[in-house]
Amino acid sequence: MATLLQFWWVLVLLLIGFSGLVTVNQGTIAVITLFGKYQRILMPGLNFKIPVLEQVYKTVSIQNRSLELEFQAVSVDQANVYFKSMLLYSVINQEEETIKNVAFKFISDKDLMQALIRTVEGSIRAFVATKKQAEILLLRREIVEFVKDQIDKSLEEWGYHLQDLQINDITFDQQILESMSRVVASNNLKAAAENEGQALLITKTKGAEAEGNAIKIAAEAEREAAKLRGQGVALFREEVAKGMSQAAEQMKQANLDTNVILFSMWTEAIKNFAELGNGNVIFLDGSPDGMQNSMKQIMAMMQMKERDRKI
Repeated sequence: MATLLQFWWVLVLLLIGFSGLVTVNQGTIAVITLFGKYQRILMPGLNFKIPVLEQVYKTVSIQNRSLELEFQAVSVDQANVYFKSMLLYSVINQEEETIKNVAFKFISDKDLMQALIRTVEGSIRAFVATKKQAEILLLRREIVEFVKDQIDKSLEEWGYHLQDLQINDITFDQQILESMSRVVASNNLKAAAENEGQALLITKTKGAEAEGNAIKIAAEAEREAAKLRGQGVALFREEVAKGMSQAAEQMKQANLDTNVILFSMWTEAIKNFAELGNGNVIFLDGSPDGMQNSMKQIMAMMQMKERDRKI
């Protein structure tokens, strides 16, 4: 006990020495002041400060921070626009001058938040005030780029950097939303009517083309059939003429009267009229004079064909 009392000063020095040890957590940097004046910074890990004289003024976080914003802006056509956004920012770097700015520019983090929020809101409001309500929804990326250009310089002076600004939601007053819905619905009805009209036009056009092609095909088929019928009749007549010529030659060689052939044709024709007439009445002159006149006409026709063939 006497020994401890004799070396009390050693214990006091040890306590003072241990009080100078400072542990700085990962992701933070400690700012040291001497008699209230900035002195230096301490990096993460175990550090030493002058006991009693040096004090840890503030611990600055160098990790990313996020902040949610909700505010209102007015467009150039006096429409209220409501924004919900998320702000992501952090300390620029770990350099001493940057940490010094972060530690001493604002009294507290609350003041920093207030200045940051008002700066971002003011930049977005200034941008929206130059645009119409109908344009706002299509300008998310332009709004973000405009805000970054406007506040990056101020944030650098404070020691911070804006990493990202996400505009999560853009809404309008209920009356504007209802009018927008009606516009979209009318545009959809207009597009549907146009598509239906085009479909009907295409259907009728294709139907007319199909009908025209069918008529064309039927006409071509009829023309080909008529051509084939004509060729068949001509071929039949040609064969009949050949058969009659051969029969006449044979009868001449046998010293027979060729008028027998004409008489046979006459009786065969009358027979066909009777069998295939289907009840129709055909008047024929059956007297010898009438038959002789008819045979003369037939012979004259055969002689004309024979003459035409020789020419």
